[in-house]
Amino acid sequence: MLPESWQDVLGEELEKPYFKELAEFVEEERARGPVYPPREEVFAALDATPYDEVKVLVLGQDPYHGEGQGHGLCFSVRPGVRTPPSLRNIYKELRDDLGHPVPDNGYLMPWARQGVLLLNAVLTVRAGEANSHKGKGWETFTDAVIRAVADRADPAVFVLWGAYARKKLPLIDTGRHTVVQGAHPSPLSAKKFFGSRPFSQIDHAVAEHGHTPVDWRIPDLGS
Repeated sequence: MLPESWQDVLGEELEKPYFKELAEFVEEERARGPVYPPREEVFAALDATPYDEVKVLVLGQDPYHGEGQGHGLCFSVRPGVRTPPSLRNIYKELRDDLGHPVPDNGYLMPWARQGVLLLNAVLTVRAGEANSHKGKGWETFTDAVIRAVADRADPAVFVLWGAYARKKLPLIDTGRHTVVQGAHPSPLSAKKFFGSRPFSQIDHAVAEHGHTPVDWRIPDLGS
């Protein structure tokens, strides 16, 4: 299920004992009840953003745990699903920072297809139970993803929002890559998030790295 572009840098992870135990755990969880996202979308972030095309890596925590919400990209929800609070706050900051209108949906695939890797630290979750798959091995795997991007000669921008994400800072060579960090956009810390202008910082770094700009506008999907 691992996308081809990531096979060379991550393929060995799937053969390690921790990952085999993790895979067994997730399958046992699926046998007991709903687990999100669906099996075919667990690696959706890696599938949408090939390894050599990553310009920006945004790190989330774990998938949305409501039915039909998460589809494998952090902060993103499927078309037709109400935009979650954290993403609404991201949109508000994007509007205030760059002037882009707030879209009518929370489907972030347009970002992913432009080289924005929307990676959760934990890639699965039990229905209705946030952080239920935390500490089962996903963090080891996604740390390997972060390292793989950080090991490239081509620089990237790492976006670490909140204390949880900032713990990943030691994995990144800040001499070659750019790190944009700040408060998490959740309602609990939004006051500190608002006004941080992360998108201006990301755009500046992307340009400095010689990459094509990211168009942050999300098209309206209509009702």
